[in-house]
Amino acid sequence: MEEKTLYTLLVYSENIAGILNQITAVFTRRQVNIESLNVSASSIPGVHKYTITAWSNEDQIIKITKQIEKKIDVIKASYYTDEQLFIREVGLYKLSTPEVLENPEISRLIRKADAHIMEVNPTFCSVMLSGMTEDITALYFALNSFNCVLQYTRSGRIAVTRSTVEQVSDFLEDQERRRRLMSE
Repeated sequence: MEEKTLYTLLVYSENIAGILNQITAVFTRRQVNIESLNVSASSIPGVHKYTITAWSNEDQIIKITKQIEKKIDVIKASYYTDEQLFIREVGLYKLSTPEVLENPEISRLIRKADAHIMEVNPTFCSVMLSGMTEDITALYFALNSFNCVLQYTRSGRIAVTRSTVEQVSDFLEDQERRRRLMSE
């Protein structure tokens, strides 16, 4: 069986209703599970960025990327490995204040992880950690061992490429040049 790698797809599209469904359907048809999904406005006005992670082999991820790029409202789709990106996620932890006050080791753990305490009240305190998936889940398991976690959630991955410009910027500039040449 071929080894699978965690790939991150960066997909750029116009902000059109239903495009997310079209993109996720490509994964469903190929029976590839999406690990995380984050959608937000990009640095380009009117263009949205989808950051999608999935375990796959390279042949399959190439096919998925090409199929997504064929969608009419998709501007550009590319896939990357972790080494090609700057990556972050956010973890939010809601902890029992009485448990945290009772055990100083919990506070030490939070400080050691470089997490931030956002709010403290008599019932709960909320903590945020920004970083890599492994760090966020490691803090969760460490805190959970103290039976103090009331709630926990982790965001989807956000990522930017290590190159100086986004590929979509180059693509859009090429499209604009072609339009100008055709209109002359």
